Amino acid sequence: MSQYFAGIDLGSTMTKVVIMNQAVLASVIGPTGPEHRKLANRVMEEALVKANLPFADITYVVATGYGRINVPFADKQITEISCHARGVGYLLPEVRTVIDIGGQDSKGIKLKDGRAVDFVMNDKCAAGTGRFLEVTAEGLGVKLDDMGKLSLTAKNAVRISNTCTVFATQEVVAKLAEGVPLPDIIGGLHEAIAARVYSMVRRLKIEREVALTGGGAKNIGLVKALETKLGYPVLVPPEPLLTGAIGAALLGKDIVKEAAEKGETLPRSERRLQEATFFT
Repeated sequence: MSQYFAGIDLGSTMTKVVIMNQAVLASVIGPTGPEHRKLANRVMEEALVKANLPFADITYVVATGYGRINVPFADKQITEISCHARGVGYLLPEVRTVIDIGGQDSKGIKLKDGRAVDFVMNDKCAAGTGRFLEVTAEGLGVKLDDMGKLSLTAKNAVRISNTCTVFATQEVVAKLAEGVPLPDIIGGLHEAIAARVYSMVRRLKIEREVALTGGGAKNIGLVKALETKLGYPVLVPPEPLLTGAIGAALLGKDIVKEAAEKGETLPRSERRLQEATFFT
């Protein structure tokens, strides 16, 4: 009989869920809203529909991310560091260092045999995160999705001296008023983020191969700026937003396997049984 495992990564800006057996059967990615419990139910229901499975067939559910305690049907909550490490180790076994750039924080994770052995994290300042680019894009009147491509056309990227989002926004608007070409400003922004992230992650003693995950991995300008700092290419998973959710599902699978080997039974959480009515 097949077993199915779900991982839900409830992040500060995006929520991701996957359903797996031997591979990913279904995945859903959507924005994180204010009502975490309702959101968790909704994305899980969408994933179940995609996988053509009833909730009762899911063997184990692991929640991770910023809002993991607000996933009422989860059997276990596990930190995003462990889940990202497990997900990247599964997708890219050769990776030794992970750089994750999310909407509200950035982190570096050192891997050994697909497991986290050390990490650093910046969650007290928007600089070095997707939020930094989002705010400055608004100040420049540029679509966030266009920032990466525009930065690649920079001929002389300007230095952005401020790392505070408010002051950086004022600085880039002032440079635009001075006549500095838009691509050069955006190129400077990407270089500033890359420098801050690199400064944080190198405390781990970066080892190749390096993987880039999170929303930042979808920004080609940021990818190139980081590669310049590192001096070599980075690896990007097929869907860099899903590594945490995939890792959560795999850790759930590990937990069930270990319990079976010990002859133990893992009871479903009482909360999960109560919430099962949402998926009928």
